[in-house]
Amino acid sequence: MFGAIVKIVLIIVVIALIVTNIRIVPQEYAFVIERLGKYRTTWQAGLHLKIPFIDRVVNKVSLKEQVLDFPPQPVITKDNVSVYVDSVVFSKVFDPRLYTYGVENPLFGLENLSATTLRSIIGNMELDTTLSSRDEINSQMESILDEATDAWGVKVNRVELKNINPPSEIEEVMTKQMRAERERRQTVLEAQAHQESVVARAEGDKKAMVLSAEAEKAAKIALAEGEAESIKLVYEAQAQGLEMLREAHIDESVLRLKGLEALRDVADGNATKIYMPTDIASTITSLGVVGEALGVGDATKIAPAVPREKKTAVDPCLHEGVSAESVRAAATGDSIREKLQSERKPL
Repeated sequence: MFGAIVKIVLIIVVIALIVTNIRIVPQEYAFVIERLGKYRTTWQAGLHLKIPFIDRVVNKVSLKEQVLDFPPQPVITKDNVSVYVDSVVFSKVFDPRLYTYGVENPLFGLENLSATTLRSIIGNMELDTTLSSRDEINSQMESILDEATDAWGVKVNRVELKNINPPSEIEEVMTKQMRAERERRQTVLEAQAHQESVVARAEGDKKAMVLSAEAEKAAKIALAEGEAESIKLVYEAQAQGLEMLREAHIDESVLRLKGLEALRDVADGNATKIYMPTDIASTITSLGVVGEALGVGDATKIAPAVPREKKTAVDPCLHEGVSAESVRAAATGDSIREKLQSERKPL
């Protein structure tokens, strides 16, 4: 009876040991196993059985990518400006064995390595370069940290600088500089806008002048064409009239009469010149008006014009009561005027 009880107890103990040594490794985790104090194997995700009292789970390592937000680090730039830099490191364990045995505290080591690397990189840059070269700093830190943590079984995928905080006095100077830069850009933009408006207005005036010149040119061409057409029509009408006269067989006496009518029209008015044809004598003789026009034959002679007596201008200052000196002065003035008038007469 006692033996049966012992067997049952042994069976229960064995079952309990087996159940308690069954391990299920979750997804994206790895267990580092030691056997009798020495590294044995690494369990990946799944069901595993551990030998009691011999095997031991040393470390449970997460294979997920971790975001390590380290506290801001004081850094001095090349131009001796102290700034606080806040960085974020994205890392992932690729070898649980190296992660367990490579370094005592991998995360603490990565934090200190990140701080020293950041001081080394930014210490070779000026403040303005530091603020405008974040991508370059991120790339350099990622390369250095990834190479240094390979022995720890850690892969650094990315490094980002969250904040770069300069001192308050430097921020004031930067604010003034930024304001001045914005005012300069505004001034430049206003100048460019004014220049563009002036150029556009000048181009518009130029186009308007060109269009006006083209319109004036077209108007002058149309006027010239109209005048040319009118002159052409006039000459065509005259040619047709001459052709009609030629076809009518007009005799020479009619033509001479037309010529005299033309001379009468020319002599009409206040003209100072009279045009006489060379054959007017024969023309007037043939028409029977020679004597009246030229004074030949029985024509009455025209009396010559009687010259007008020259009236002496009476001096209004002379009257009966004036003195002899006034009369002599008036006579002297009259003689001077007559002399001047005689000198002015054309030769």
